[in-house]
Amino acid sequence: MDDLSADEIREYRGTLTKPGKNSPHRDRAVAENLDLFERMKNGEFPDGSRVLRAKIDMASPNINFRDPVMYRILHAEHPRTGDKWRIYPMYDWAHGQSDSIEGITHSICTLEFENNRPLYNWFLDQLGVYHPKQIEFARLNLTHTIMSKRKLLRLVKERHVNGWDDPRMPTLRGLRRRGYTAAAIRKFADMIGVAKANSMVDLGMLEYAIREDLNACAPRAMGVLRPLKITIENYPEGMVEEFEVPTHPQDKENREMRVVPFSREIFVEQSDFMEDAPGKFRRLTLGREVRLLGAYYVTCTDVVKDDDGNVVELRCEYDPESRGGQSPDGRKVKGTIHWVSAQHAVQAEVRLYDVLFTDENPEADGDFIENLNPNSLEVIENAMLEPGLAEARPGDHVQFMRQGYFVVDSVDSKPGKPVFNQTVSLRDSWKKMQQK
Repeated sequence: MDDLSADEIREYRGTLTKPGKNSPHRDRAVAENLDLFERMKNGEFPDGSRVLRAKIDMASPNINFRDPVMYRILHAEHPRTGDKWRIYPMYDWAHGQSDSIEGITHSICTLEFENNRPLYNWFLDQLGVYHPKQIEFARLNLTHTIMSKRKLLRLVKERHVNGWDDPRMPTLRGLRRRGYTAAAIRKFADMIGVAKANSMVDLGMLEYAIREDLNACAPRAMGVLRPLKITIENYPEGMVEEFEVPTHPQDKENREMRVVPFSREIFVEQSDFMEDAPGKFRRLTLGREVRLLGAYYVTCTDVVKDDDGNVVELRCEYDPESRGGQSPDGRKVKGTIHWVSAQHAVQAEVRLYDVLFTDENPEADGDFIENLNPNSLEVIENAMLEPGLAEARPGDHVQFMRQGYFVVDSVDSKPGKPVFNQTVSLRDSWKKMQQK
């Protein structure tokens, strides 16, 4: 039993190049040690006043063997034992015993515990109990995120995120709520393998794994996230048509079709219209004809703006002969955009996620909090979705065509008020051209 303070213990321990020196309390009698330990356990002494140390070798070249601390005093309520024990074990002392009791065969640790392995083995050998094997490997580090539980706890406590299951968090709960599947995480683990050297894995590899998994199984649907109204002026008022479109177009063997309604007023994405469009822009602009996916060819004939000059509506005309997205004369239309019937649309909240940190390595310099991305979450409250999505249930996956993969939120989504979390985006060819 040692009465030295934490600072004194640190001073007595020495350095990697300088051996330590014995504590003045090192040679206490066994009976005195047992008495002090019992009283320490019962809460007789204040926090930090005494510790129990293993008597090994203060001159050992491995600094972990210089009489390591086994128990320290902590007056705290334990969830199982309450206040019966006022002492708590240190990691190196408890680690091997926990593994032994639980029958662990291989205790997998990160590289910083390599120097602790001899002490792990020493404690188990002295106790004469079942001896697991500790193996170290490189910690998984992902770009634009952190994996330290201590630092993730800070994000939660300081409310930089909305709890441990926030879809921006690299926790299993967060990944599940964001729509990541177990199969995708396993594929990602297989791709990166196990290494003995620390490295940084590109977040894009994890995103690739979930895209591959969801591409094979997620049904397709049309969702307009930032709606722009179109009125098709030559389409009969009050008329509603139905179009069959494939639910799994990526699967040539799955012929499942879904029915979507079409009417005179529809919504398209705001980004699918440009008033002064460059030549390579294949979407809507004045005088240009585009294909409404699975429906008709339409041509923009007029633009309606508000008092501030913002585009609030497009007037178009459609070609009745182009039903299904093809015309009898075989003319080519290069642009195809998705849409939703305004009369039948389901309004939903959609949450778009970006990386949690702007810097690839948030911990490289200074406080990692300073690298938080202020735009990591965007909430869209009035997205318009095709009516079939009104029946989507929490956990259901879907690909919003031309947008990305989404999942129905397991916490906030309610019947009639769906909430969709973006799992991962699709790659945007036009955005890439703009960046070039």
